[in-house]
Amino acid sequence: MRTWTVRPGDIERRWFVIDANDAVLGRLATKIATVLRGKHRPQYTPHADCGDHIIVINAEKVRVTGGKEEKKMYHRHTGYIGGLKSTTLGKMRATHPERIIENAVKGMMPKNPLGRAMLGKLKVYAGSEHPHTAQKPQTLNLD
Repeated sequence: MRTWTVRPGDIERRWFVIDANDAVLGRLATKIATVLRGKHRPQYTPHADCGDHIIVINAEKVRVTGGKEEKKMYHRHTGYIGGLKSTTLGKMRATHPERIIENAVKGMMPKNPLGRAMLGKLKVYAGSEHPHTAQKPQTLNLD
């Protein structure tokens, strides 16, 4: 008996588009992370990148619950001593709304080179337009 595992040549990648309009951030991020990792496929292999490409549109209209608009903080470091910069979700939505979804999905992915490669297949856009119409993406429902 031999155990079959997926190889990079066996994977056919599909493109999906998700509309984040009025979607709850955490539930949206879990669905995106599942598809990026390939856990929705029967041939899922933990050590291989067998996920699909995801295009997220209307990232600026994603919804959060509770008081997270003012209380949720994003932290980054400049690399200099004392260079910790913090911003709220409301300010992040005003300046870089696509980073809200990118950070939420990044926290759900593996923290290794494979996880970073999977994150490369995520494309997030603030508005309703995207430049990936040539890939003929299918609409992915969140339910």
